Amino acid sequence: MAKYIFVTGGVVSSLGKGIAAASIGCLLESRGLKVNMQKFDPYLNVDPGTMSPFQHGEVFVTDDGAETDLDLGHYERFTHARLSQNNNLTSGRIYERIITRERRGDYLGKTVQVIPHVTNEIKAAAHKVADGVDVVICEIGGTVGDIESQPFTEAIRQMRHELGRRNTLFVHVSFVPWIAAAQELKTKPTQHSVKELRSMGIQPDILVCRSERPLPDDQRDKIALFCDVDKEAVISAYDVGTVYQVPVMFAEQGVDDRIVELLQLTNAGTRDLTNWSAMLERLLSPQDEVEIGLVGKYVEYEDSYKSLKEALLHAGIHHHAKVRMTWIEAEDMRWPECAETLSHYDGILVPGGFGKRGIEGMLNAIRYAREKHVPYFGICLGMQTAVIEFARNVCGLEGADSTEFDPAAKYPVIYKLRDLLGVEELGGTMRLGAYECVLAQCSFARAAYGQEVISERHRHRYEFNRTFEEQLTSRGLRITGQSRDGKFVEICELPNHPYFLGCQFHPEFKSKPLEPHPLFKSFIGAAAKYRQKRLQVETNPLFAE
Repeated sequence: MAKYIFVTGGVVSSLGKGIAAASIGCLLESRGLKVNMQKFDPYLNVDPGTMSPFQHGEVFVTDDGAETDLDLGHYERFTHARLSQNNNLTSGRIYERIITRERRGDYLGKTVQVIPHVTNEIKAAAHKVADGVDVVICEIGGTVGDIESQPFTEAIRQMRHELGRRNTLFVHVSFVPWIAAAQELKTKPTQHSVKELRSMGIQPDILVCRSERPLPDDQRDKIALFCDVDKEAVISAYDVGTVYQVPVMFAEQGVDDRIVELLQLTNAGTRDLTNWSAMLERLLSPQDEVEIGLVGKYVEYEDSYKSLKEALLHAGIHHHAKVRMTWIEAEDMRWPECAETLSHYDGILVPGGFGKRGIEGMLNAIRYAREKHVPYFGICLGMQTAVIEFARNVCGLEGADSTEFDPAAKYPVIYKLRDLLGVEELGGTMRLGAYECVLAQCSFARAAYGQEVISERHRHRYEFNRTFEEQLTSRGLRITGQSRDGKFVEICELPNHPYFLGCQFHPEFKSKPLEPHPLFKSFIGAAAKYRQKRLQVETNPLFAE
């Protein structure tokens, strides 16, 4: 039977509960245990798919097409857990299921209530992901005391009652603020947070105390005393340079040792973080650097591109290079003025997005990359805009937009999915989840992957319109990836270019620090070569010839 670790948060949101949960999963895997991860979100949206990236951050997509919270990205990057729809559950989805059953008459006329119906649904979801693993780590979104999170708190209290202390463990992540005027860390918020948690029937077994700087021993003693937790269970989670240092920080304080002891995980082996530590060494001691300009439309909130940022970091680790990322607002890219801004970068990347805002700026950035032979990587919308730019400026197809981007488009080289296939064929207006892609020989993509057939995750409403394929390919655009049935174009490239590739899928969702994604590795490799040449030219103009 699987054992459970429940991770809650207190005082304020955005403390890093997801990183704490993922780091615990990483440590347990390093001891030979098999883990699964789950996120419960208290908000009433059915899933994050329709939520603004400015408010919620990126939408992470799993192989089965689930649109989930960005914390699932942390889970997959830190562990080997393969996540699905079952690994992210919101209050909205729970209530949707319960109301559907009530309307269907499944409750046989009973009064439907939070207890037991909502809490039973939460517990059933937790049990659903427990097959074949040693430990399930469940993170409860929000902050203890929030009215919307109370059903989840009650459900995990019930699971402790039903499964016992040897099979359940509570980790509470709290905030210990540094008061500059007093020059000290204050423990009172954590005391109140634990008090709130205890009022709901939950006594934390481990306290993870987030702070700007390490907790002194006297503060740990104080927290242990007032929160009724062993001092060894008060973990100092201070700010570090990268989230990938957190598992090592936890290991140094014996977090996994305590978990193994409290849950009596007799099959746990000795911790082995050799590969993780080697990765950290490469990350913290780079031998080179590259400058990447990311031209997007959600740049005010970097969590909108969380997986993308991490994937670039992973590729830099592979090349022993520090990747310096600059977020550029697409609407600010005007031709030809954008050349001055973009001339400082070794590579240009246009990520995914929805809607027509910023499209013209993306087209200008892509034109610069194409004409100046700067390595270019387009993802999802970044591929679509690359095709539009090529159609306009190389093929002379005026108004080569989708019909939504430009209602007067004469040559819509990008079509809405429903216009190509009909809504019914895919069950909606977006292509979601993992699809296989066949790669062409002698292409950037084939060289990167080293294999003919790949599987990647999608989330988009638009597709390449193959009606105009001949007009585009006759002028040099090459289709190097397509679906097995040939309906969809997955990858477009410009072969007479140092590196110019656009892919319809989201490769960032499958990148890990120990397993960087092939396309990001090849892009950063090309950017590093471009940088060497650029610096040579700046030093000696003769190299420009």
